[in-house]
Amino acid sequence: MTTHAYRDTTLLINGEWRGSSDGATIPVLDPATGEEIGKVSKATRADLDAAVAAADAGFRVWSNVSAYERSKIMRRAADILRERREGIAVLMTREQGKPLGEAMGEIAAASDLIEWFAEEGRRTYGQVIPGRSPNVSQTAIKLPVGPAAAFTPWNFPINQVVRKLSGALAAGCSIIVKAPEETPASPAELIRAFVDAGVPAGVIGLVFGVPSEISEYLIAHPVIRKISFTGSTPIGKQLAALAGLHMKRATMELGGHAPAIVLEDADVEKAVKVLAFSKFRNAGQVCVSPTRFLVQEKVFDRFLDGFVEAARAVKIGNGLEDGVTMGPLANERRIPALEALINDAVERGGRLVTGGRRIGNKGNFFEATVLANVPTDARVMNEEPFGPLAIINPVASLDAAIEEANRLPFGLASYAFTSSIESAHALATRVEAGMTTINHNGLALPEVPFGGIKDSGYGNEGGSEAIEAYLVTKFVSVV
Repeated sequence: MTTHAYRDTTLLINGEWRGSSDGATIPVLDPATGEEIGKVSKATRADLDAAVAAADAGFRVWSNVSAYERSKIMRRAADILRERREGIAVLMTREQGKPLGEAMGEIAAASDLIEWFAEEGRRTYGQVIPGRSPNVSQTAIKLPVGPAAAFTPWNFPINQVVRKLSGALAAGCSIIVKAPEETPASPAELIRAFVDAGVPAGVIGLVFGVPSEISEYLIAHPVIRKISFTGSTPIGKQLAALAGLHMKRATMELGGHAPAIVLEDADVEKAVKVLAFSKFRNAGQVCVSPTRFLVQEKVFDRFLDGFVEAARAVKIGNGLEDGVTMGPLANERRIPALEALINDAVERGGRLVTGGRRIGNKGNFFEATVLANVPTDARVMNEEPFGPLAIINPVASLDAAIEEANRLPFGLASYAFTSSIESAHALATRVEAGMTTINHNGLALPEVPFGGIKDSGYGNEGGSEAIEAYLVTKFVSVV
């Protein structure tokens, strides 16, 4: 795609881009203006039947393509995505709201991730196991699990799809992607890059519609052997239960409430810079966004003052405008949700230091917000805010910080700043999270694990473990 014009998004079934069988569509809104900018096709049961049949046939084709050839096609898709980056970034900003620079970065990261998985797919090694008799050959081989289904959210329209799509294709699986109806055009262009790179018909399917209807259909379908979901913890638990009922493999990347621990021996200015950027990126609509800032008392005021200054310096506006560093919230429903969390925190004794209000009456713009000294019984200390809202609380010690970090059932990302090797080791081993990054933000690279524990899910969508979710180990013994 080379133009910047937003256009209607269709389904991809058996290599054909087409509308739904009954012509039904869902409107797509620009979160910066509230205006309808296009439509997305809404799949019917007949469309889902066709998508599953295509994925079944596509798996038989793709699983017989050598890992070497699959890698070449995937690398070509990465190159195509890079070539189309500017046009796709505009589409993403228009439908999701994030600044154009962030959209460009998301697409560049996706290209890198595709390349990494393309190479990792060539290294799905098995084992040779010594036999007990000299004439017995024992091997364990890796085979693709089968057709997969992926369910992705709107906050990172390409990033959330590309991890699941690349892992499946690298392993030799076909996949049906249920992408977000709010942000359909950019993931469609990601998949178009794979199609144009030469992925055979049926190997990738793309559908949109009523999320609950599609997930219930695909997870229960006997053709689908593996699912991957990114989204809220309550929905993830429902889908994981359904997957278990049908004995389907599942990867769950669910919600978080990431602690960010700043100890008194930390480089406070660096901590402010790194954490403020991480907090307000994508308007805080990030599953790994730092949320509970636990700052040791000796440096609490200095950190709070610096962070508030950084929050007030955020330039909020339409993501297509030059200089904007934070766009609108992707959905209008997040505004009353954030207002309710802020009001509850203040009523319980928390302090609203800056922000806390909607900006204007057109578009979903919300101020970069900082709360301080919020008690643990406030809703925002227990519910993921998923917006540009930071909670900064003092803590007496490392042990107190770790205790608060582990208080919640979530365990996705965590952050920490300290100059002590002993403290860093304690943070690395005692904070209950799937990921801990210390003195910088080192998350989400293609080659490192990406996933949570506890109520934040299970399985990884990064690093060498990510492809394992799409493979089965088969033991073969030959005399």
